[in-house]
Order: sequence, then structure tokens, then C-alpha cells
Amino acid sequence: MTKPALAHKVMVGAAQIARIVLRLGLFLALAYGVHMLVDWATALTAKGHPGAQTGMLVMLLLIYALLIAVPFVPGIEIGLSLLMLEGAWIAPFIYGATVIGLLLAYSAGERMPYSRLHRLFADLHMHRVCSLLDRLQPLDRAERVNLLRDRAPRWLRPSVARYRYLLLAVLINVPGNAFFGGGGGILFLAGFSRMFRPVAMALTIALAVAPVPLAVWALDIDIPG
Repeated sequence: MTKPALAHKVMVGAAQIARIVLRLGLFLALAYGVHMLVDWATALTAKGHPGAQTGMLVMLLLIYALLIAVPFVPGIEIGLSLLMLEGAWIAPFIYGATVIGLLLAYSAGERMPYSRLHRLFADLHMHRVCSLLDRLQPLDRAERVNLLRDRAPRWLRPSVARYRYLLLAVLINVPGNAFFGGGGGILFLAGFSRMFRPVAMALTIALAVAPVPLAVWALDIDIPG
């Protein structure tokens, strides 16, 4: 290899490392900001000033909706904290905030350009993922569903395309889904795949997250702190 070619390769590698470090720094800054928001939200709830309680609750619900939209962030903990502190009456509002947050994650994924995510995975040398993105990009919705079916385990292929919305609802509710990115991460990937129609997705989310908060509200269940 000639010296100019070697120098060019070193410069390209250094640029890739710099982009990875920058993105890691942004991720750490986001994680720290989320941690500060959680502490701030908890402090606001603990103070409980009578005159500002409604404003605080609205602000907490907005924070909760934003946090639950972020992949790998356990925003549901804020919702459970509000249920424990405020009681069953707030359950419908938590339900609405959960639906809004997950819809935000889905919308963000659907609007994410393939090229941006491709560059990220290329910098991480995840070439198989890049190849999959290259294969997905020119396909329409039906062709992507067929690709998902073909790549699924053999026993799952008969139902993965027809019942994909049901499978997604199960993933949202399954314990331990934080390992897959939590609700926000799952819905972001669902949006990015372009395999789910917006109206059907909104209905799926609304039904998938309804049981717990609405049961708490309807049965006036007291969640112990």
C-alpha cells in the first residue's frame, strides 16, 4: 500500500472514530439529562405545593410521555410513581401520556432517514445491518412484510405477517422488554421498518397499553408505594 493510500485510510478511520466518540458523548449527555429530569420530577411530586399541584402533574405527565418515547429509558417508573402518589384517579391521564409517548417513538422511527442510520452502523462496522438496510430501502410496505416473514423462524412464518400487530402488542407488554429497547425502542424500530400503517399502529398502541391503567382506574386499585 502506498503512503498516500495509507494516509487516506488512517484519516478515514480517524474520522469514523471521531463520529463514534461524538455520538457516544451525545448519548451520555442524553442519559444524564434523563437522569436529571427523573430527579426533578420526583422532587416536584414530593413537594406537592397545593397551588401548583395541577401544573406539576401536567408537567410530570409531559415529561413521562417524552421519557417513555426514548429507547432504553424506563419511563414507566415515573408513571408507576404517579399512580402510587396520586391514586387511581390519575390512571386515565397516565394511559393517555403513555399512548402519546409511544406514538412519538413510532413517528420518530418512521421519519428517520435510512442514510443516517446506515452511516451510524457503518461507523460501528456493523456491515450485516448495513446490508439489511440497503435491502430494505427500495422495498414497499408489502415487500418488507414478506421479507420479515422470510427471515423469521420457520415455525413463526405463517403468522408473523398476518398477526404482526398482535405480536407487536405482546412485545410492548412482555416483562423484560427493556432488553429490546423498552416500549420506546420497540416502537421506534416498528416505525423505522415502515411495515406498520399509522392508523392501525395507533389503535394497536391504544389497546396494548390500556389494561393496567384502566383496570387501576375502574377498580380503584391502590398501588402500594
